[in-house]
Formats: sequence, C-alpha cells, structure tokens
Amino acid sequence: MRTTLDESKDELIAKAAELAANRKGAGGPSGASAEHLLRSYYRHVAPEDVVARGEVDLYGAAMSQYKLAFHRPQGTANIRVFTPSVSEHGWAAGGHTVVEVVTDDMPFLVDSVTMELNEQNRNVHMVVHPQLLVRRDVTGELQDIYESEEQGSRTEEMPHDVSRESWMHIEIDRETAADDLAAIEQSLAKVLRDVREAVEDWAKMHAQAREIVEDLDQNPPPLPEQEVEEGKALLNWLADDHFTFLGYREYRLEQSGEDEALRAVPGTGFGILRADQDMSRSFGKLPPLVKAKAREKTLLVLAKANSKATVHRPVYLDYVGVKTFDESGEVVGERRFLGLFSSAAYTESLTRIPVIRVKAKEVIDRAGFDPLSHTGKALMDVLETYPRDELFQTPIDELVQIAEAVLYTRERRQLRLFVRKDVYGRFLSCLVYLPRDRYTTAVRERIASILKTQLGGESLEYTARVSESLLARLHFVVRPKKGELIGEYDVEDLERRLAEAARSWRDDFVSAVTSEYGEEEGSRLARLYAESFPEAYKEDYLPRTASADLGRLEAIEGEEGLGLSLYEPVDAPPGEARLKVFRIGPPLSLSQVLPILSTMGVEVIDERPYD
Repeated sequence: MRTTLDESKDELIAKAAELAANRKGAGGPSGASAEHLLRSYYRHVAPEDVVARGEVDLYGAAMSQYKLAFHRPQGTANIRVFTPSVSEHGWAAGGHTVVEVVTDDMPFLVDSVTMELNEQNRNVHMVVHPQLLVRRDVTGELQDIYESEEQGSRTEEMPHDVSRESWMHIEIDRETAADDLAAIEQSLAKVLRDVREAVEDWAKMHAQAREIVEDLDQNPPPLPEQEVEEGKALLNWLADDHFTFLGYREYRLEQSGEDEALRAVPGTGFGILRADQDMSRSFGKLPPLVKAKAREKTLLVLAKANSKATVHRPVYLDYVGVKTFDESGEVVGERRFLGLFSSAAYTESLTRIPVIRVKAKEVIDRAGFDPLSHTGKALMDVLETYPRDELFQTPIDELVQIAEAVLYTRERRQLRLFVRKDVYGRFLSCLVYLPRDRYTTAVRERIASILKTQLGGESLEYTARVSESLLARLHFVVRPKKGELIGEYDVEDLERRLAEAARSWRDDFVSAVTSEYGEEEGSRLARLYAESFPEAYKEDYLPRTASADLGRLEAIEGEEGLGLSLYEPVDAPPGEARLKVFRIGPPLSLSQVLPILSTMGVEVIDERPYD
C-alpha cells in the first residue's frame, strides 16, 4: 500500500512538472529545473497528503512559494497569508488559507510558527517544509536552487553566496477577512524576529553564562560558600544543553526616595531582550512584593517570567537571575537569562541537578529519614516525580511540608491539594494528588473549573502525570487578570470541593453500603458488588439506590429465585409506577412477564434489563 502511494506521489509530481514545461515564460522555472524544485519541495511530505491534491494545485503551491522567494534581502523573512482560489490564483488549497514563509534555515522555525497559529486557535491542516540550498546575489535576488540530490551537502562546502533556507507552506482554517489575514502576518513576523534574534545570539548568551561563572570564581559575593558553588554549578549545567537560551540582559537596582527600580543597562541585551528597554523614570519601578525581594541577599532568582515564550514551546518563560553585589556586600543589580528548560532537564535525576539536589537532601534530612530506608527512598521518589519547576521555585520550608504530606497520601485513598503562591503574587501553583483510578478527563475538567472559578483565575494551564504509582498527579497554574494579584483563598474548602468533584459512582456506592449495612457486612458486600453494576445502571440510578437493590438480591435464597419492588418515583407523572424484578437464575423472557401484567390491567411502556 505504501509503495502504491509513493508511486502515485511520483506520478503527480511528474504531471506537475509537465505543467511547468508547458508554461515557459510564466515567471517560474521550467523543464528540469521545475521538476527538481517540485521534487525538493514535496520530498518530505507524506504521500497521502500529496495524492489528495491534483497536479495543478501541487504546481500552483510550489510556484506561489517560488515567487515569494524570488527576492529576499539577507537577514529578512518573506511572509504571505492568503486564501488561494482557482479563479484568482489558478490553484486552491482545499479551501484552506495558506501561510507562506521564506527565511534562513534556523532551529525552532516550524515549532514556533505552528505554535503561534495554535495559540490563535487556528487549526493547522498541512505543513510543507522543504529546506533548500539556494544561491542569491548581493541584492537578495534568487539565482539558483540546488537539485534535491545535493540537499544533503554541507552548507560550508558550498560557495559563499549559497545558504540553506526554510520554505514553509502551512494550511490553516479558511479566513478571508483582510484585517485578520494582516494580523496573522504581523504576529508571525514578530515570532520569526524573536526566533532569529534568539538563534543569532545563542552563542553569546551561552558564553555569558560561562563568563558569569568565571566572575563568581574570581570575585565571589559575600554569601555562603555552598550557595555560590551551587550557583556556579547550575549555570554550567544550564549551559550544557539543559537550557534553551532565548534572552539575556543586565539590570542595575536604583533607589529614588521610597521607590526602587530595576533598570536595564543599555547595550547588554541579547536574543529576545536585544532591544534596549524604556529608560523613563516610571518604567522599571518595582511593585511592593518584588521590591521586598530585590535587596534580598541571595545569589539566584529562579522563577517563571510573566510572559509566554514565542519561540519553541507555548509555555511561560523560565527566568534565571544572578544578583550582583557591590564592595560592601549590598545587592546592586541582576544578570537575567530568559529561556526554557530543555526536555533533558525534566527527565534527568534530581540528584544530578545543582540547587535541586541540595534541596532534596535537606528535605530528607529535615524529615528525619535514613536516605537508604524504605521511607527515605519513598520520599525521594516523591521528589523525583515532583514538577521540576516547582522544585526550583518552592522555598525549602514549604517543600518539606508538601513532600511529607504527599508521602503519607500515597498510603490512603484520598485527594490532597497543595497550593503555592508565587513569591511575586502573579500566579498560584496547585498540585492535586488523587487515586489513579479516579483520574479521568471529566474529573480533570471539573477540578480545573473549580480552581479557576474559586481562585478568580483568567487563565489556567495544567500538566497531568499518571504512572504505575497509586496516585495520579495534576499540576495547575492559575493566573489572574493581567495587572492583578492573587487574592485570598481557603485551601480546606477548595480541597473539599475537589474531593467531591473527584468522587466516583463506586466511591459513593461503597459509602452507601457501609452506612446501610454496617462496616463489616458493608465492606463484604462492597467487595462483592462494587464492580458488578453495568454502566447503564450507574447512569440510571444513584449509588444509594444500588445499595437498596443489592439488599433485595441478597434476600433471594438458593440458586434460583425472584424478588419484586413496586415503587413510584418522585418525578413520575400521575398514574405511572415502576416495577423492579430481581432474578437469580435463568433470565425471564418478556413473553412470560407481559401477559401477567396485562391481565392486571397494566400497560407496559418501557423495559430496561441490567445484568
């Protein structure tokens, strides 16, 4: 089947090349050049995506991108967002709107562009992303595109005027409003600018981290030696491919009367912080919570920035600040990195991560457990599976309390909520642990809704971890409206609400049976019947009704018997009642039951069996 699709793809591209051969002078390559371009353009596109289109549309999409690429000055990106139609452009994209991009090849391009489109709630239907070796003259005019066989050649082995480019053709939901198309183009231009600045300055930011380590070696601040050593180790660890550097800038702390301001040092910015900051007096003024922390004599500031990344992943930026000190040991500024922890940072054992490893040891020491004991190892497992961002940001006193509480929760079937307020009051981090068998998408959505409503959040992000452990872990970050700080909240009330939202039909059934028949007999019946009720029954009846029904089943003696229950539901219309027939043994057929009921003058309007 795969071979057939590949052959069909080759045939369509050959037909599209024939179209090019018959359109000489139409503004695009022709003959062999056109076929090489088409094959390079669609080389890595899945055959099923290609064969779903006609040769005219394949040719049209490639030639449209070629025209966009014809002139591109060095260091710029060409972007076009439009909805092609046969009547206007001679080809179509299945009714979708097309985003075309031509730019220098760089890391994170496709991730960042599709991320921005997804953030705008625009569905991505197709991505064509050839990486082509091209030659341009000094004005940026396209001179040549190398053949597909040469695409694997190393760029540095090619002439100086040859470079590798990314051409992107992305199809999204249809959009025809001119303002919306312009807005998409404008937002993508910003994203591509951020990508370019981050990639161009990556080596400088990487070197800056190493320089700070050297400076701390030569001019150690007046802080505990272990804190300085762990700070240096963390910066080296980040530079060893555990951090995607996106921005860097230096700041100085200034005081004006009662106010404190953190002002950027001109010319120190790299990456997404390359542009110099507003230097007006009001800009950089620190809010009260930030002001209180600004002069705190600690080396590192590890937090989340208050803006989302526009490069690589759609998450809030990680913020690593290194404070600077004067000769008298007072904090006078900060050297700030913005970026994202790499995937390796989230999978590596915390025993190899500077700063965190010290916290983990202190948690176990404070808890009073032998690290090699069963409980000590269990506590270490709690920390290994704890959200890494939280390990960096949570103060040790809070971390000890939470880690011990989670350890004890593992031994009980209960839901626990732990809420940490951001040190600057910008968000709440909510950790929810619950029995694994209670975790479902519906439960997660109910919990999210309660947290967002009760905490006054405007936005909420979550991650879920469900493993072989008895507990599932949900991590929610709740943020208030922009410019507002988190208000007051009642953790006990929130935990009670979440526990109710996470209760299953089975949980309520066990409680009802225990309440109805006592702990000993109720536990026996719960073990026997808890998994016996079909889903249709659960949808129709409350758990306490099931508790009463199993009492009637238990009352039937022997290997075969019958029990009856005639009742009138509170919401039943006048003249309507319900008859439950409990049967142990061979099932009763309707042909046996209906004549008996008919002779009693009863009209049967509905029948629902449950095994």
